[in-house]
Amino acid sequence: MKCGEIIHILEELAPTRYACAWDNVGLLLGRRDKEVRKLYLALDVTDEVLDEVIAGSYDMLVTHHPLLFRPISRINDDDYLGRWMLRLLSRDISCYALHTNFDVAPGCMGDLAAGRLGLRIQGPLEVTASDGGSTEGVGRIGSLAEEITVKELCGRVKEAFDLPYVTLYSAQEDRLAKRIAISPGSGKGMIKLAETAECDVLISGDFGHHDGIDAVASGISVINAGHYGLEHIFTDFLESYLKEKLGDGLTIAQADVLCPEKLR
Repeated sequence: MKCGEIIHILEELAPTRYACAWDNVGLLLGRRDKEVRKLYLALDVTDEVLDEVIAGSYDMLVTHHPLLFRPISRINDDDYLGRWMLRLLSRDISCYALHTNFDVAPGCMGDLAAGRLGLRIQGPLEVTASDGGSTEGVGRIGSLAEEITVKELCGRVKEAFDLPYVTLYSAQEDRLAKRIAISPGSGKGMIKLAETAECDVLISGDFGHHDGIDAVASGISVINAGHYGLEHIFTDFLESYLKEKLGDGLTIAQADVLCPEKLR
């Protein structure tokens, strides 16, 4: 199967038009006419991921976070990014990224994360796109079937995303919560949006000490599940999606999620 054919299937799921303006998604390295027999899925490009891709003779690497975010002026082995690109290019390995388009697209990151917690979804947390009269965006606002304490909600998050721990910022751990905002990835910029939406709790990642304090002062509890803590669902879902679409016509494997939240 050609690389371009696989890209078409990926973009049916998460069209690039959903990507945020600052993002860099799509085919970042490689040829659309490249014959792909083996495909590898990962959250990020790392040395460990590239070792696996090269040792396994994979033809295409699909990641959530883009290898390239901003323009570069040279490609050499003086830094890690140049070394990664040289390793991929020298072996004719295509590299494709689905980032904020996957975060935003219906049925993808936002809906998957909310679904794991059993939320009744009411809409995006941050509207970033309008498509055919409907609004799409990053994160989701939803409600639980019944009120539970924020401490109990922490337990649900850990169980739903297979996490060893989360960090709770709340005035009271027995505070009741029902209206929930969830935003996989970095949630620093989502606190005000969750407050405006009158959510009881914001579940996301990358919160610092003062972010948590500020959220509590504004009347919201925050559950910091880590950046990868919520996003690691990307690879499992994408492997299932591609196998459903392609059957046995392609060998697909995925990287282990070695997120800092699990390295304890």
